[in-house]
Amino acid sequence: MGLRNKDLLSIHDLTVGEVATILDVAKKLKRKQKAGEPHQYLKGKTLAMLFSKASTRTRTSFEVGFWQLGGHPIYLSDSASQIGRGEPIRDTARVLSRMVDGIMIRTFSHESVEELAKYATVPVINGLTDLLHPCQALTDMFTIQEKMEVLKGRKLVYVGDGNNMAHSLMYACAKVGMNMVCASPKGYQPDPKVLAEAREDASHTGCTITVEEDLFKAAKGADVLYTDVWTSMGEEAERDIRFAALHNYQINQALLDVARPECIVLHCLPAHRGEEITEDVLEGPHSVVFDQAENRLHVQKAIMALLMSDEVL
Repeated sequence: MGLRNKDLLSIHDLTVGEVATILDVAKKLKRKQKAGEPHQYLKGKTLAMLFSKASTRTRTSFEVGFWQLGGHPIYLSDSASQIGRGEPIRDTARVLSRMVDGIMIRTFSHESVEELAKYATVPVINGLTDLLHPCQALTDMFTIQEKMEVLKGRKLVYVGDGNNMAHSLMYACAKVGMNMVCASPKGYQPDPKVLAEAREDASHTGCTITVEEDLFKAAKGADVLYTDVWTSMGEEAERDIRFAALHNYQINQALLDVARPECIVLHCLPAHRGEEITEDVLEGPHSVVFDQAENRLHVQKAIMALLMSDEVL
């Protein structure tokens, strides 16, 4: 019950125990779904889903997940709501709070999500911002736990742009005791404030969070190799510059060869084959990318149930 009525804006805000609870409940809900057992913990509840950024996995997993939990999700894009016409976030927050039981938002500015949470009186879930992607990183921890059982002491190497995905992975690894190396070139390394906070979290769980320019040095002995696209939504104008800086930061067979033999490969998708990851690795035996994608459903169900259910899970 500790997470009930809370917001989930950043993994940094969660305790070690709360992260463990989310993973445990996700496992329980996945088992129930596969067994066809009822788990309508949010029957009669309503979720408003605010989208400023296009989405496949985020929209589908939240919408299907909330429905499977017995609730009713409402999709609101910028073009289908007054936010797109300039209504202040604080007004939207206060209006929706009187009508729904929770709000999920996927947008550009992290400050907008923080403002939404400040004025809302129902739980707010960060579905993605330019700074953070917490639901994906929690899913990644769940996927690694499924494949390797033990998280503490493992080594995750993130390859590429030190973006919102890298930031949330640093927070997540720190909370579960995984060592993480962010392999990024100068100019594309993670936000120093996020790095400092993740290292502070890591000091309590006995792991390390480091940044390394040398890709092959970083990947040596990795249990997990992880990458994301070189150019995210909203960065298309920088594509050529980004390609020039990041073209060597690719997960390929040569990189897998320096990782541990049982290393798994993760990618939050969509993937650009031949850029940040090669086709043979994405479709190869080390890849668990599509199990990872499915797990968005189960982890986000756990998050929504823990924040909004009246039952003890």
